[in-house]
Amino acid sequence: MASFSEMDVDTIWMDGEFVDWEDAQVHVLTHALHYGSGIFEGVRVYDTDNGPAIFRWDEHLDRFYQSAKPYDLDIEFTPEELTEATVELVDRQDLRSCYIRPLAYYGYDSLGVSPGDCPTDVAIAAWPWGTYLGEDALENGVDVMVSSWRKHASSQIPTNAKTTGLYVNSMLAGEEARRNGFVEAIVLNKEGNVAEGPGENLFLVRDGELYTPGLSESILDGITRDTVITLAEERGYTVHDNVSISRGELNTADELFFTGSAAEVTPIKQVDNVEIGNGSRGPITEELQTAFFDLVESGDREEWFHYV
Repeated sequence: MASFSEMDVDTIWMDGEFVDWEDAQVHVLTHALHYGSGIFEGVRVYDTDNGPAIFRWDEHLDRFYQSAKPYDLDIEFTPEELTEATVELVDRQDLRSCYIRPLAYYGYDSLGVSPGDCPTDVAIAAWPWGTYLGEDALENGVDVMVSSWRKHASSQIPTNAKTTGLYVNSMLAGEEARRNGFVEAIVLNKEGNVAEGPGENLFLVRDGELYTPGLSESILDGITRDTVITLAEERGYTVHDNVSISRGELNTADELFFTGSAAEVTPIKQVDNVEIGNGSRGPITEELQTAFFDLVESGDREEWFHYV
């Protein structure tokens, strides 16, 4: 990914105002900077046949507000106001395809662990972002390792909320993988079953059927995950979306792939240097990947697109 200084973006929306990119700053004693007390979303805009459109914006926005609830973050802006701000932000920067980052967090007032009277600040940024796991990842797949770091359980921290501070866990797992020569990690839950990637959900293909860990396995309820489940079922595949997957099942899978707003649909070709299937993108992965990109390029499913 290019650095922000190399990108042709110049505006961020903060608490109701559009500000210059370099002026979008917070105080060093902002509560969220010290305690990770924020929530966010990652959303893509695709340049469809009908023009630039935000993919599954309503679902992302719903999850954004749901994520705020466990932390008592009081977002004073309505979904309609955030939608209007996001559309204008993308339009102002003439972005035909991009990544959108809505963020809500406890701001600056006091610095006890309790946020007390800290305000809930809200910001939205948008910038160009290509293939998340590398330029050739979508076609050739990625090499991953099972991380030594475990995913936290929902009894410890809510796993159905997309919380800023929790991504320290993801960072540790991902950086461990990269230090060891892999592109990405797979994280197990506290029971030792497969949870997800640091920023992706995971699917396993065996004997022509699809399996993906259920919500009780400490995963985030991914919107791209839901998209792929829908596309697979429409094509006649049986999808088991509430299962436990053991670590050993990874090595004997016919195919594995990641899904996510950033990762989209990315094949996994090796796990811990063990080749998956024939060591390349499998046929079901390719079919669903093609269906996904055909969808986001065409914009055919009207209810999943919000046009800019």
